[in-house]
Amino acid sequence: MTARRQISLPEELCASAEKKFGARFESLELFLEFVLRELVRDDAEALDKAEQAVLEKRLRDLGYL
Repeated sequence: MTARRQISLPEELCASAEKKFGARFESLELFLEFVLRELVRDDAEALDKAEQAVLEKRLRDLGYL
């Protein structure tokens, strides 16, 4: 079994996350684990660059860039 650590987060942030994502995740802990795993993936930076390219193209097509 993987060792676990305990963290402290603001109650209102937890409540908002549970309200918004509770239907998709069994618990706040599972949701946060998913988010952190996505953020630390090696390809996260590449995804950010790809998303940025898409956004820039959309803005260019709309005449903002």
